[in-house]
Amino acid sequence: MDVGIVGLGAMGLGVARRLLTKGFAVHGCDVRQEALAALRVAGGIAHASPADTAASCDTLLLFVVNAEQVSSVLYGQLGAVQRLRPGSVVVSCATVSPSFMSDLGRQLDAAGVHLIEAPVSGGIKGAAEGSLTMLTSGPEAAYDVCDAVLQAMSTKVYRFGPQVGIASKIKIINQLLVGVQIAAAAEAMALGLRECVDPALLYDVIKRSAGNSWAFSDRVPRIVQGDYSPPHTALDIFVKDLGLVLDLAKESQFPLPLTSTAYQMYANASSAGLGSEDDTAIIKTFPGLKLPERKGAPAQLD
Repeated sequence: MDVGIVGLGAMGLGVARRLLTKGFAVHGCDVRQEALAALRVAGGIAHASPADTAASCDTLLLFVVNAEQVSSVLYGQLGAVQRLRPGSVVVSCATVSPSFMSDLGRQLDAAGVHLIEAPVSGGIKGAAEGSLTMLTSGPEAAYDVCDAVLQAMSTKVYRFGPQVGIASKIKIINQLLVGVQIAAAAEAMALGLRECVDPALLYDVIKRSAGNSWAFSDRVPRIVQGDYSPPHTALDIFVKDLGLVLDLAKESQFPLPLTSTAYQMYANASSAGLGSEDDTAIIKTFPGLKLPERKGAPAQLD
């Protein structure tokens, strides 16, 4: 089966390599030549545009950042829609607003193309290992085309029915929790550093105590090691995602005090020039801290 991927960043390239090991022919495009070179080295087929990529496959995966990029990839100059065959499937893995997904579904349906909304969770590691969790919605006919691809990418594919938008709502709520918990973990480590507690010791204790969370265990080693760049997940991703959370709540006038505070923390860090660093760089906005500095390759913390 021929599969196309637009967006060969850490996630998209990881998925491409995974699908290649499962016997799929993978076509891809990206604005960065080094990403195309990496795809070729892995055994994939690089293309110059989304349109050329789309012409080669019945399933097109989008691993881009936001709604604007999704629209550009599909409907911009040399966009994919002009070359997608009737009955093919676009699988959009970006975290975007539910209303955008609903509108996109209608537009693609008018072009004779199916949409599966499929925001993912599991990060770079999950993409490389095929252990992503996929939150999906879309018509049954679309799954008939792309189910083998989804199964090869993930260990769990949730199917929420034909109504596009519900998967994005659930992903946005997940991002609420992750974003708030990363901000809380950074705040806890900032207080520990201010009180001259050894950060590695603090991490070890909390990881084994009631204060632990997935976000704390996953992110705090980067703070302990001074590992902010290149980012595992860019801080600006949470400016976008928590903005989507607040937009969703605003539609129903629903209060989200913790999300609002966390959003301001990320926005403040981004305004300070930290947006392209790792999301844990939010800790750099706390005053008067002497942060651990990176020394060589990061060590593995238990």
